[in-house]
Amino acid sequence: MRSTYERHAPRHDKPKQMTIPIINLEPFLREAPDGKQTVAREIARACEEIGFFVVVGHGVSKQLIGDTYTVTRDFFDLPDAEKRATPLNEFSAGYSPLQGETLSATLGNDAPADLKESLNIGKDDARNVIPKHPPEGRALWYGYFDAMEQLAGNLLRAFALALRLDEHFFADKIDRDNSFLRLINYPDQTHAPLEGQLRAGAHSDYGTLTILRAENAPGGLQVLARSGEWLDVHVVPDSFVINIGDLMMRWTNDRWVSTIHRVVNPPRDHALGSRRQSMVFFHNPNNDALVAPLPSCVDAEHPSKYEAITAGEHLAMKTRKAYKS
Repeated sequence: MRSTYERHAPRHDKPKQMTIPIINLEPFLREAPDGKQTVAREIARACEEIGFFVVVGHGVSKQLIGDTYTVTRDFFDLPDAEKRATPLNEFSAGYSPLQGETLSATLGNDAPADLKESLNIGKDDARNVIPKHPPEGRALWYGYFDAMEQLAGNLLRAFALALRLDEHFFADKIDRDNSFLRLINYPDQTHAPLEGQLRAGAHSDYGTLTILRAENAPGGLQVLARSGEWLDVHVVPDSFVINIGDLMMRWTNDRWVSTIHRVVNPPRDHALGSRRQSMVFFHNPNNDALVAPLPSCVDAEHPSKYEAITAGEHLAMKTRKAYKS
């Protein structure tokens, strides 16, 4: 089976400015029938054309976002030895140091490890390793996780309508979700990267959808368009960048695209002062949720492209490749 990267292989690396669709979720969250259908149509168009969109009117507290961002930065400012005191465990929770992950490996590509460090927090407190410092971290990270989980649930209701399904189609497939929050720091690059080394190598995300809170700084997110060009993504104030993942692409039988993306290095003349921080929520279904092309996405002209797989099996396979375990 061909990967998304093979289907949409880049022709060159010249980035172009793009405007990712901006969708106001407020009419959907107000439960206005006409507004809900309008939002669903906008989401369907974005997911079919690029697999990325920006949401405003999302209802997440600005105070929570700001406080979580600040405490996360405080964590990454800790001495290296203190951060390494909470290493990744067998559940992929904990701290991953600089160059601890190679995302391009998930697509079978051989490249140097990524120039980032991260802290991964899962849904199950018993499986997490939460740093003791900063002391405010635990409450804020869990609070932010809960807010992202709620937003993901609302987005999936809109996804269901966009796919002409019952609004609550995904409810029993995500009521024990295996989502996780990844807090990422891309430090200043005091040394030139190795050939082919990026802040985050080209990859697609694994699950249903991703919710990204990013900031504008040199060296940022790029998306691989259907034209084969790498397109820059610019941050809109008070928004989240949303993209669908491999499992949602599988569910829709490739009607919606799980787009390849990467985080590039800053220009060398802006390498100092290019530190960048992201808070990324990866939404995954229940581990035992069976993912196969939806009947509404399969017909004589679009036969089923995928065999059924559980979400847990898919996620484990992708994670092993990324961490080379």
